[in-house]
Amino acid sequence: MSEALDRYDRDKSYAWNCEHAPEVVGVDVPSYPGPMGGWRFLGMEVGSPLGIPAGPLLNGKWVLYYASLGWDVLTYKTVRRKERACYGMPNLCPVRCVPLTGGEERLEASEEMKGSWAVSYGMPSAAPEVWRKDVEETKERLGEGKVLSVSVVGTMEDGWGLEELGADYAWCGKMAKESGADCVEANFSCPNVSTCDGQLYEKAEDAGMVAKMIREAIGATPLILKIGHVDEVKEVGRLLDAVGEIVDGLAMTNSVAAMVVDGKGNFYFNGERRGICGAGTREASLRQTRMFAKLIGERGLDVNVIGVGGCETADHVEAYLEAGAESVHMATRAMTHPGAAMEIRREVSKRM
Repeated sequence: MSEALDRYDRDKSYAWNCEHAPEVVGVDVPSYPGPMGGWRFLGMEVGSPLGIPAGPLLNGKWVLYYASLGWDVLTYKTVRRKERACYGMPNLCPVRCVPLTGGEERLEASEEMKGSWAVSYGMPSAAPEVWRKDVEETKERLGEGKVLSVSVVGTMEDGWGLEELGADYAWCGKMAKESGADCVEANFSCPNVSTCDGQLYEKAEDAGMVAKMIREAIGATPLILKIGHVDEVKEVGRLLDAVGEIVDGLAMTNSVAAMVVDGKGNFYFNGERRGICGAGTREASLRQTRMFAKLIGERGLDVNVIGVGGCETADHVEAYLEAGAESVHMATRAMTHPGAAMEIRREVSKRM
């Protein structure tokens, strides 16, 4: 079944994939047995701990398609205050890699997708009047047990400082909330852009300031921060001290950055680093999940951890949950195998 499902075509442009989103399918989605009979995401009832992070769900039709396949927390791809085009192709470049640690300088491209790829989109966005209407209509069509999260990002302008960027994030968050988002995810990590909006999570005080501005704009609506790779306890502690009293969740890990070369050493992407996503990030992401969960517990913070990175199977989901994640979101696996949620649900049901 999974092999026959429509999926993102990496040989076609981002715009083409937006325009050719699959239709909702009618399939029998197995239940996902949960603790005490059910699952919750940031206090909201959901059908399972399975979700999709910002990236694969390009618009409302993609959201509804994946919702019909058993994915329960759906993150609408990152939106902005103004329209922005996608980077040129290739946007998805398979790479050869073993488990990543974050210290890799470059990776070799692969002709076939074998679990990991370099991602190069640059956080494109439709215009606000387009995405706001789409979010509103999508929320109206989502069924019970589904959560619609909307990813937002500020757009840095010439002459701007942190305060202006924070206000831009806050405006996007407020518009997402007013359009029907169940929760807002602020994208503080994108290895594919060089401005500070792409590395905000690395500066704890700046992250705290912007998170506070978003919180003031969205009120009690759950707020998630999407963060990148962190491997030092001190860095984790500083970030938690800055945002732990403000946010409801932290989504990790948004890829591991590296340059990509072909077999002759020629650079892809003009020699710029790109986020590597997929199976190669799983071990690093699991370590990070454990570290954050431990320090959150030690500080007594009410912050949920969302595990992201290289999850493919029921065993991987269980590993993330045991590491302290409240839910587990899959991007690469969902894009290459849209039916993965149904497969995982069946496997979990067999084990009960």
